[in-house]
Amino acid sequence: MSNFSPGFHGRTHRFEGRLPPGQYPTESFPVLSAGPTPHVPTEDWSFTVTAEQGRARRWDWEEMMSLPQEEVTVDIHCVTRWSKFDTMWRGVSVDTFLDGVETTADFAVAHGEGGYTTNLPLEDLRGGKAWLVHTYDGFPLSPEHGGPVRLLVPHLYFWKSAKWVTGLSLTLQDEPGFWEAAGYHNYGDPWREQRAWSD
Repeated sequence: MSNFSPGFHGRTHRFEGRLPPGQYPTESFPVLSAGPTPHVPTEDWSFTVTAEQGRARRWDWEEMMSLPQEEVTVDIHCVTRWSKFDTMWRGVSVDTFLDGVETTADFAVAHGEGGYTTNLPLEDLRGGKAWLVHTYDGFPLSPEHGGPVRLLVPHLYFWKSAKWVTGLSLTLQDEPGFWEAAGYHNYGDPWREQRAWSD
């Protein structure tokens, strides 16, 4: 028996090998947030990388937009079981922000507006695996979907792609974030169905 959503009308064979177990494809883009949606003007936005010894580097909107931009087309998978294929984004590779940062850290904590955090192994943010994105499907990223800038880590469940991202702290020890402390899996691999701590 195949999984399908109303938008796909059973055409899941088009995406064979791309749909993780327990997921269903959708053409919509559901909005899921733990609290109210922040509305951050681009002139007030900034992003800071802080190494474990406390050294920090900050970029404002104009500085971020002057960095090399990449067009990214990826599949995304939400822990609530929907998957969306061939999503199109524009932004800056996290590699660019980490370039020149002296660190021996193995982990990172992404910070978002409103105190949201999520933890990731640093290696999952390097090597062309993650971006700070400001554009979705050719339009500025809406606040509902994490604009003006969100983290994009498509190989993990989408809660790891922190909305309204403001910073990245590099840490020597793993520090569970908001959802991880509430019982979500610490890593969140959709292909291994790592939804909860017990998975």
